Amino acid sequence: MTSRPRFLLERAREIFKTEGLLTLVRRGLVFLVAHLFRYENYYLYQHAVGKGDEADFSPRVQNFTLKIVTTTQQADELAAGGFDFGSHHPNERRSLEKGAVAFCLFVDGELAHVGRVATSQEAKNSFDSLPYQVDFCGRQACTGGTWTNPRYRGRGLMTYGFYRRLEFLREHGMKSSRNAVAAGNIASQKVHSKFAPEVYARARYLQIFGWRLWKETPITGSPAT
Repeated sequence: MTSRPRFLLERAREIFKTEGLLTLVRRGLVFLVAHLFRYENYYLYQHAVGKGDEADFSPRVQNFTLKIVTTTQQADELAAGGFDFGSHHPNERRSLEKGAVAFCLFVDGELAHVGRVATSQEAKNSFDSLPYQVDFCGRQACTGGTWTNPRYRGRGLMTYGFYRRLEFLREHGMKSSRNAVAAGNIASQKVHSKFAPEVYARARYLQIFGWRLWKETPITGSPAT
């Protein structure tokens, strides 16, 4: 398993290679500050799990491959075959061990997008620590843990990946899914709007050192974008 210091170094090299020195410095500062202070606003989404038409959500990318990963053994087999998706996240194996499912989109063997699904609290905590409630006992699931390779952003990969995640949940008997989207993440909000969600609350998250505050305010409708 990749150690966290090693992962951080590899991740820094990847950011420098794909996005440049300025982005690396900016993200480094954000990373350091986030360990001391964090204040964010979120929209909380709930999606009904219903059957959709795959053609309506196809990405604008050629030669892509979807891999649904449920175990560390599958992850190892994919990596051995040239499909490595764990190098960008230090807790990938732990997340799989806790029950999360990873939906990976590769383009010519390169990881282009990944998103995750949880059907238990333990699995959710492995990729999303925000304390919004999910009724796992009532066949409600959680989605999150998404990342898109900068080389492939704006091509509909998140839209397609989210469609496939909802289809997976439907096929496994789930009724709905919840997730949190940062209020400033307009791109993600636009993706979710394509699936007719209920935006059921706005939340504020404050962290100062080890002290945390989470407050939800119920709302109706969709956030302005």
